[in-house]
Amino acid sequence: MILPLLLLAQVAQPSPADVARVERVLARAPIVDGHNDLAWEIREKYDGKVEALDLRDATRPPYPLQTDIARLRSGRVGGQFWSVWIPAATTGAQAVEMTLEQIDIVRRMVAAHPRDFALALTAADVRAIAKQGRVASLIGVEGGHQINGRLSVLRQYHALGVRYMTLTHGKSLDWADSSTDDPRANGLNAFGRQVVAEMNRLGMLVDVSHVADTTMRAVLAVTKAPVIASHSNARALANAPRNIPDDLLGAIGRNGGVVMVNFYPAFLSAEWRAWDAARTAHAKAIGVPANVYGANAPAPLVAWDSAHPAPRVTIATVADHVEHVARMAGRAGVGLGGDFDGINGTGPEGLTGVDGYPRLLAELARRGWSDADLAGLASGNILRVMEAAEAAARGLATATPVDATAR
Repeated sequence: MILPLLLLAQVAQPSPADVARVERVLARAPIVDGHNDLAWEIREKYDGKVEALDLRDATRPPYPLQTDIARLRSGRVGGQFWSVWIPAATTGAQAVEMTLEQIDIVRRMVAAHPRDFALALTAADVRAIAKQGRVASLIGVEGGHQINGRLSVLRQYHALGVRYMTLTHGKSLDWADSSTDDPRANGLNAFGRQVVAEMNRLGMLVDVSHVADTTMRAVLAVTKAPVIASHSNARALANAPRNIPDDLLGAIGRNGGVVMVNFYPAFLSAEWRAWDAARTAHAKAIGVPANVYGANAPAPLVAWDSAHPAPRVTIATVADHVEHVARMAGRAGVGLGGDFDGINGTGPEGLTGVDGYPRLLAELARRGWSDADLAGLASGNILRVMEAAEAAARGLATATPVDATAR
């Protein structure tokens, strides 16, 4: 009996009624996604020249992207946190300079498409811009290395429109530990606590994606506002250090925060992750780059891929993570942070670009999610967290800015 039931689960599809219900939900509560790396793709593939990219349709060669205006509209996206990521190995003054360039790319992209985008600074801005039929564009800094150990830099990022900062990326800092590096700060040191306090004072969301478990616990102990994990998944379903264990999912829910589920197959599926590790080892052994997938990969890897098909990662896989996070953090504690244009290769089947969100919500509707819960997942939960951070900042308005640098 088990095999037929498994096959039935694989082929089950949302009904037309589920699809229609999701359209009604998204008409009043469009998607607000927590993380998109388009700005880095524009830098790398188009030399930062926003004007060289036809963002109305970016599916065409030579550099097809996972994000463009047509697909944002099809995906019912009303708000997007654009990541201004830079490599974790870039530090010091160069990190600040490169971050400013990335912020400039986002702001120029928004300015170049005024009928489609508008810069948002508050939850109220997001709601108003989405009602106009445009994409509310927010900015997130993806790594504390980007402030160069200076709260003054953090404040200036905020002045330029940055509304969250991920405390670490792939490398630990003197003041905060990463999930994918050796510890240096015992979670969060004194300066790290000052960073969190200053972000609370500014109303900037504290993002705990990428950080070590010890850092996450330390943040939750000191923050005066709900936190976010802008693009993270459940470790119980895919045992990656980047994913969040159940106890911390629960703690983020109790904090009033939100965990925004990532669509990168490496963080969704243990099987895909093992396949990719074997593929990377083979690429290293034969001396070719491993981070290129599909027909554009080196010929020896195309042959390896043909002989070793990747495990399937589907919308159902993503829905499993959404439901697991919701069980641990509550349905008010889960959102969506697709990581589009930060995904090497392709996303899950049916979620290969920013047009895929309605299909994910339809799968959850099929599983019995209510309209209210779907609306919270789409945007209500992250907007509530933004409003709480803004309220906390108003309560801290008389606090004196901290004048400190990392030691």
